[in-house]
Amino acid sequence: MRVVKLLSVLAALLAAGAIFYLAYERYERHAVAEARRTLPGRLANQELHIGQPVFLRIFKQEAVLELWMRNDKGWRLFQSYPICRFSGGLGPKLKTGDRQAPEGFYQVAAAQLNPNSRHHLSFNLGFPNAFDRAHGRTGSYLMVHGGCSSIGCYAMTDPAVDDIYRLVAAALRNGQTRVDVHAFPFRMTPANMASHGRSRWIDFWRDLKPAYDLFEKGRRVPAVELVDRRYVVKG
Repeated sequence: MRVVKLLSVLAALLAAGAIFYLAYERYERHAVAEARRTLPGRLANQELHIGQPVFLRIFKQEAVLELWMRNDKGWRLFQSYPICRFSGGLGPKLKTGDRQAPEGFYQVAAAQLNPNSRHHLSFNLGFPNAFDRAHGRTGSYLMVHGGCSSIGCYAMTDPAVDDIYRLVAAALRNGQTRVDVHAFPFRMTPANMASHGRSRWIDFWRDLKPAYDLFEKGRRVPAVELVDRRYVVKG
């Protein structure tokens, strides 16, 4: 009798889960459709249009991805998207399997776009870059993608990544050779740097800060090079 009751409860839970999943799927499809419908208007409201250059900034602690676009007046923040989930904590990715989302300076070219992703849409950040390789760091397929699950990626939800992917892809089609993605542990204010001053990663973060400062002060996306296994901002 107890087994029958247990099986009945289990069946009810499975049915409820299936109903919830189908409802969530319908919601996501509606949200994606609404994002596509409203994107041109949201761009026009800020004197932007699809195909203009794009620049992305990621802030782990604040769980935000900023999408900037450049018109004839310079770089303008189009939208800040909440990061639904990233795995790991503050600090760079070190090796395959550490479930850590990367930090540093990355670039996305057209070949890194994946329109057939199982996470709705996605693009590869390009980890490991030259800095990562110089430090012996390993890993692959570190993505910005849809959904809300992560094992080293930045999961943005389907409607958010639909915006981001479309604007990145359009910029690349329109002549931008690579889209810069700057992934920071936090907004690199003096207060945040001081509060994390005892972290094992503080020296690494100090090398990231000049790029953050240059864009904050002058709205210029800096050129970043690898010199003696360190990031160096060239302006």
